[in-house]
Amino acid sequence: MGRRTGGIGIALGTVAMLVGTSACGGGGGGKASGDDAKGSGKASASASPSPTKPAGPPMLLETITPQTGTTVGVAMPISVAFTNPVAAKARATVEKHMKVSTSQPVTGAWHWMGDKRADWRPKTYWPSGTKVKIDADMKGVSNGNGRYGVNDYTHTFKIGDDVRADVSVTGHTMKVTRNGKAVRTLSINAGSAQYPTWNGTMAVIDKQKKVHMTSCSVGISCDKGSPNYYDLTLPWDVHLTQSGTYVHYSTGDPNPGSGSARGSHGCIHLSISDAKWFYGQVKQGDPITITGSPRAKAPADNGYADFNLGWNEWLAGSASGEQTTATL
Repeated sequence: MGRRTGGIGIALGTVAMLVGTSACGGGGGGKASGDDAKGSGKASASASPSPTKPAGPPMLLETITPQTGTTVGVAMPISVAFTNPVAAKARATVEKHMKVSTSQPVTGAWHWMGDKRADWRPKTYWPSGTKVKIDADMKGVSNGNGRYGVNDYTHTFKIGDDVRADVSVTGHTMKVTRNGKAVRTLSINAGSAQYPTWNGTMAVIDKQKKVHMTSCSVGISCDKGSPNYYDLTLPWDVHLTQSGTYVHYSTGDPNPGSGSARGSHGCIHLSISDAKWFYGQVKQGDPITITGSPRAKAPADNGYADFNLGWNEWLAGSASGEQTTATL
């Protein structure tokens, strides 16, 4: 289904760009996360850059995700969004001023999603129980375009249980595991041949008990007479991509599974009881991996699909390369 324009959350601003009409949704102009980092942590009272730097407008961070104090899944990146573009020549310095510390050593790297968003992810998933701290000390740091940072920000969060869901489009199943142990296998329907579901791994962006979804908001159809037109408020919605992919219940597909095989507009459909149960199991950052769809993997910046890039691809977008976290 498609989500009405009007906001998915309050983090990342417009940084996680829409990368194509997906499936059931994603109102253009929605945000990529439900966690706003602005104002969290500590902020400097300074109103001007270092006196050793030329005067100019400030470089500001739009958001840091995850929100400080939260518990997130093993696939959640640290995502920093800037209000203005950061020039390529300045990115290595900016990365060095965004220090990641953990309670146990973790290998990872920054990667730039365009010029306004930088994500830090581990080489493999985070170990459960890891405590994480991001210190973004931007005071006096140049963005390479005439702006200098005036604030510093600190966020702390924790990696929770290792909850994963593996979706087989052809098998019409979703297998849910927690800390390596099978929990349940659910019956699902995925996208139709006309509107296939994204393949790949997508970390949960956020979840809502109800979402208003419309076909018009994602460019599927604004014609009320079209068989692809819909305007529905649906329950138990777990959000996977900025372009609008959800795991949820649909009134148009109440009993999903291989017996019905009614294709969606790209979302993953569960029965009402399974959708409610799944909603209660997952949190922001839990990886949902979809296989068997004819569609490509979701682009890495379509929400938090960072693990759809191989490690070498990830490092190719980093200015400072692979690093091991500092110790908390």
